[in-house]
Amino acid sequence: MARRGLIIVPLVLAATMVTATGGAAHSREPTQSPIDVTFDAIRFDPAQPKLSVSYGRTDVELEYVRKDLSSPTGCATRHAEETEEAAVEPGSGHVTLAGVRYDLVQFHFHTPAEHRVGGRADPLEMHLVHRSADGKLVVIGVPLRPGARSTVDTVLSRLAPECGEPVDVPDIDLATLLPANRLMLGYTGSLTTAPFTEGVRWYLTTPLTVSPATIARFQGMFTSGNARSVQPLNGRNLVLTPRLGG
Repeated sequence: MARRGLIIVPLVLAATMVTATGGAAHSREPTQSPIDVTFDAIRFDPAQPKLSVSYGRTDVELEYVRKDLSSPTGCATRHAEETEEAAVEPGSGHVTLAGVRYDLVQFHFHTPAEHRVGGRADPLEMHLVHRSADGKLVVIGVPLRPGARSTVDTVLSRLAPECGEPVDVPDIDLATLLPANRLMLGYTGSLTTAPFTEGVRWYLTTPLTVSPATIARFQGMFTSGNARSVQPLNGRNLVLTPRLGG
């Protein structure tokens, strides 16, 4: 009976993350991101260190991140790696993993969701990027699906133009950017944009809802999408990890 319980919990977590369609792999590097979550790759390890989240309130600056600064037509085109990125105030949020502190630096968005479950993805995904004092990264990936309004709607209520001024969004409660469900799937991967650096510790949450209008607004700017295709698992496991705090 104990073995059956360990299988059911991860399946329930993964099933709640499923919604739209997926892409092909194209990298030969061994531990690249994003990935397609498969049920047989999910494991439960009670010795796995828990992720402790400490998020407060902050003003954020939403900025359009350009990848084609040298192009004379850059302001009129969408590079595949461009996005809307929200910078947070220093010290406003951090996570702790195995005794190491990683400060929240920024969070940004992709359409469709870069991580998939059984080949399917939600329409948006938010990445909360944390950096340690020695430059190591922890990223929390939050799939975003249509539903009730959330704090993400406030952040993305007005998008920053590609070649214009950033948008100031005051007094955001960072803790509300995470879903109430505290179960996550942890794995080791990479950045999903160039230079695709490996050694990034990823934690994938269950979905958070946003309004259909917010999804349409973001997809209206990135009409061809800004998500990297899924990469091979190459034998990696995803470990069921409880989130502390937040």
